[in-house]
Amino acid sequence: MIDLRPIGHIVGLTVAFLGATMLIPAAVDWFLGSQDALVFLVCALICGGTGALIALASRNGVGTALTVREAYLVTLAIWVFLPIAGGLPFILGATDSRFIDAYFEAVSGLTTTGASVLVGLDELPPGINLWRGMLNWLGGLGIAFVAMIFLPVMRVGGMQFFRTEGFDTLGKVLPRATDIAKSLVAVYAALTVAALLTYLAVGMSTLDATVNAMASIATGGFSSRDASFGPYQGAGEYAGTVFMILGSLPYIRYVQMVTGASLLSVLRDVQVQAYLRWIAVSVLAVTAWRVLTTGDSVEPVFRETLFNLTSIMSSTGFFSGSFATWGGFSVVVAFVIGVIGACSGSSAAGLSVFRVQVSAAAIRAQLRQIASPNRVQPVKYAGRTVDAETMNGVIMYVCAFILLIGVMSVAMTLVGVDTQSAIFAVWTSIGNIGYGYGPLVERTGTFIDFPDPAIVLMIVAMLMGRLGLLALLVVVLPRFWMR
Repeated sequence: MIDLRPIGHIVGLTVAFLGATMLIPAAVDWFLGSQDALVFLVCALICGGTGALIALASRNGVGTALTVREAYLVTLAIWVFLPIAGGLPFILGATDSRFIDAYFEAVSGLTTTGASVLVGLDELPPGINLWRGMLNWLGGLGIAFVAMIFLPVMRVGGMQFFRTEGFDTLGKVLPRATDIAKSLVAVYAALTVAALLTYLAVGMSTLDATVNAMASIATGGFSSRDASFGPYQGAGEYAGTVFMILGSLPYIRYVQMVTGASLLSVLRDVQVQAYLRWIAVSVLAVTAWRVLTTGDSVEPVFRETLFNLTSIMSSTGFFSGSFATWGGFSVVVAFVIGVIGACSGSSAAGLSVFRVQVSAAAIRAQLRQIASPNRVQPVKYAGRTVDAETMNGVIMYVCAFILLIGVMSVAMTLVGVDTQSAIFAVWTSIGNIGYGYGPLVERTGTFIDFPDPAIVLMIVAMLMGRLGLLALLVVVLPRFWMR
């Protein structure tokens, strides 16, 4: 029987914590004389009080270690219920959003997708834009915990392969998870501060630098401007590229560096090597295509291509220039690298480089087996044999990911979305990418023109992409509740 008390306690504490963080944009708005200061104060009281009451009501269930099923539920509950609290300032504040739009915006922020239904960001009170950046930052930090601590134990999508790194959690190794969390928070904060100072140095305003820094490290993509990085072309794009890449590398490597490992431990990671190599090949190919077909100068085209493709593959969602005008070849390359995504164990999403590498290794092993039937052809990754459990998890994840893109795209068209907009909406949602493409996106660059049923489908896709697909689907099975 699943004990819901520890789940309620954790969710309550999380909601209360989120409410407390609302005091930061409240203070900013108060200092700058914005009337939304009162809105954030009210939201902080509502969320803090509600969360505290839930935590107190379920406190008698604290003290027992979470089972794997309870870990599934607490992870799902946080990402489903927390956006209700996170979206409250959008409902009561200057944006005056409907519940479904506010929930969409909060889900997009906390899952670090970066898709938006808000327009006129430049005119919004600073507290609202800061809050959007904070949702990205807090969501990215939470995802980092899930990616490093929970998913390997929950055996989602082959992530158990990383349990051998010494980062097991739950049960007897929970104290080890506490040590990991402290190092992770320190690294995450240090990268954010480095991004903030760099963005200030390249000429961004304080608000823009703060929001963009939080979104870059979280690979979230929320910006305080409708044009995203458009006003900061040049050095801003190069700086953004660096920090988007840093935010999409495996956090486990950063933690190892904090505990004494060298920088080479990151560069020797075969996943990191492949990730950087694939970005480089994609950028060079698209740059060459654009230069040859348009006759534009190499450096501006290279810079814009580097920034946007890195943003897509890292599942960040920043943009600069007009991606929609690049032509068919560029769009196809962007779609493919968006599906691949960045590194496992980071806040980035997509299939992940690790799963693509393992799938490719399995195909190579099968081809060698066909050529030499009498030889044993094990699937290897980073010099280690991939066990059957991990292999099954990876293959199931890849198949489910591709199947869901097709099924949900069809569902999108059935609720009135054109085919092009539908495919890219599902692509951007399930891959937590944030980019929009198609007729319904062209007018505003946001998803505000999508019908409500399509918005709901995108919310579900964002949550599925963030929680490893199967972590969301497994809880609807009767057997999950009956064991």
